[in-house]
Amino acid sequence: MKAVTWQGKRDVRVETVPDPVIQEPTDAIVRITSTGLCGSDLHLYEVLTPFMTPGDILGHEPMGIVEEVGAGVPDLAAGDRVVVPFQIACGNCWMCLTGLPTQCETTQCTGEGMGAALFGYTRLYGAVPGAQAEYLRVPQAQFGPIKVPEGPPDDRFVYLSDVLPTAWQAVEYAHVPPGGSVAVLGLGPIGDMACRVAQRRGAEQVFGVDLVPERLQRARERGVETFDLRDFDSEKDLVSALQDRTAGRGPDSVIDAVGTEAHGSAAARLAQNATGHLPRAIGARFAERLSVDRLAALYTAIDLVRRGGTISLSGVYGGKVDPLPLLTMFDKQIRLRMGQANVRTWSDDILPLLTDDDPLGVDSFATHRLPLTEAPHAYEMFQRKEDGAVKVLMEP
Repeated sequence: MKAVTWQGKRDVRVETVPDPVIQEPTDAIVRITSTGLCGSDLHLYEVLTPFMTPGDILGHEPMGIVEEVGAGVPDLAAGDRVVVPFQIACGNCWMCLTGLPTQCETTQCTGEGMGAALFGYTRLYGAVPGAQAEYLRVPQAQFGPIKVPEGPPDDRFVYLSDVLPTAWQAVEYAHVPPGGSVAVLGLGPIGDMACRVAQRRGAEQVFGVDLVPERLQRARERGVETFDLRDFDSEKDLVSALQDRTAGRGPDSVIDAVGTEAHGSAAARLAQNATGHLPRAIGARFAERLSVDRLAALYTAIDLVRRGGTISLSGVYGGKVDPLPLLTMFDKQIRLRMGQANVRTWSDDILPLLTDDDPLGVDSFATHRLPLTEAPHAYEMFQRKEDGAVKVLMEP
């Protein structure tokens, strides 16, 4: 089959690899019909290279048609149309039963000290072959895949794999009070969708912050009050502008949808780039002990949120020695929640919104649709934020 493989920093290629096969009774084989390109994939493209191996198959946002199931998968059959969550979880362990499938005790990557295995996401998370491919082996298929109806195009459902539950959890964790305010830092796919979810769930004021014109325009068109970073001389000026819109206090909640590759943080960017150019074995040891994030977005969130407010982190961070202003966080009584999205915890809440009325705008959410063979171009375009790229879907 054809699959998108990682070969080095900023080097992905479409190659022919062996077709996946059933290995365990709880496996399924899914023929992929649509697969997304995620901002998290760009971390592998750029800063997490020490944890990658040439030939790793990328991708974790798929949907498709079941081709084959193992004997331990009673509720799926060949021909079922499914969305596959990005994490791999059993559904039966203590963590899964408490709503934390990203911490699944069956698939936890205990050797790396990490949570549940993820599709296409470094050796830290199991090095499981990913979903930017023609076919995907789905472990723990008795729990993971979400059956969806025939009829609507893939765009209606494919975001259940990651974007929708990640944005939903970001808003849930933000604890926006009824009629309250929330600022979303970063209007890429997750930030954009988090704005839509926050509006749907009753936030009175939804602010979006970015510096890419096309992303700001998309949010404005859906009623988000946007702030262009390029219009401010400093972070302090941005904070003041948002305080002016919230009775001088700042937003009740702030969602950081940027993560480790924030603009600014020049020293951290230099360290990340240097690590990426080291031999992989040395770079991995360095990253495991001394890695740092670009924390500009998180620092802004800490300064911006009102006293007693909540910061919700959906952007991926991976630093080991990040400095945090704990005095400020303690003094402001900031509540902080974070983590990978627990897809199956939220999917039943989200599915009723994926109707013909399309209140979240999923049918038109993708900005680009490309064949899988153009994956290298898609990665480069998305990483450079060219041609208005916000969400890219690929079709094998």
